[in-house]
Amino acid sequence: MSLRIKRSLTDKIGSNKVENNTQVAKRRKHLTIKSDTNENTSNSDWKPPNWEKTLDNIRKMRKDNVAPVDNMGCDQAADLNESPEVIRYHVLISLMLSSQTKDEVNFAAMQRLKQHGLTVDKILEISDKNLGELIYPVGFWKRKVEYIKRTTRILKDTYNGDIPSTIKDLCQLPGVGPKMAHLCMSCAWNEVTGIGVDTHVHRISNRLGWVKKTTKTPENTRIELESWLPKDLWREVNHMLVGFGQTICRPIGPHCVSCLNKTTCPSAVLNSPSKKKD
Repeated sequence: MSLRIKRSLTDKIGSNKVENNTQVAKRRKHLTIKSDTNENTSNSDWKPPNWEKTLDNIRKMRKDNVAPVDNMGCDQAADLNESPEVIRYHVLISLMLSSQTKDEVNFAAMQRLKQHGLTVDKILEISDKNLGELIYPVGFWKRKVEYIKRTTRILKDTYNGDIPSTIKDLCQLPGVGPKMAHLCMSCAWNEVTGIGVDTHVHRISNRLGWVKKTTKTPENTRIELESWLPKDLWREVNHMLVGFGQTICRPIGPHCVSCLNKTTCPSAVLNSPSKKKD
């Protein structure tokens, strides 16, 4: 999120939290990933080797490569001219649409929704058919129509048209999981409660060896990352790794040759031509 937008969003929503809290609750081969640790690792002080240098290199690469998330990510979709509670609703809806959907597709759907009128009352009034037409072709759009309608009704009836301000309550909304909830707390409430781990963060964390042992799910990756990564980096790491995954450390055909971490990343080293010859 740009500094300008970040400050504006923070100014818009920051003052409302106390008040709201009083309301009712070509095919290419995939990289081989190999963990450099084993099942018996139990040291709570564990940190991946050279992680600070690795992180700094990623910052440098991100600075030189604009990614879709920088201009069309969920935190860019809200209309800052709206009231704080509507801004928060925009953030939540954008996150709900984002699952299994590219940022470009999600951003376009959000523009259509805002042109229609993206408020709790407007979404409750629109038919499922018309809502589907507005959000198509986001991934699993039919299911998301149902989730959005059910969630919006809950917001109307239980939260006076605003969104919940806790991880627990956010995760109880239809279609909202831990990743969305933590990102929503950060982007909508300006409160860091955890690391938002999507497929990019999950994949890259395993490639870099930032987990003690290979993790199978994004939620397990989140727990691993939070066990050692300093909390003051939690807000930054999601946005930075997502953009890195969109531009360089791609799911298929990653640009390892141009990566500044190519000599230290376990996966890049494992999949290098010289290593394969051995």
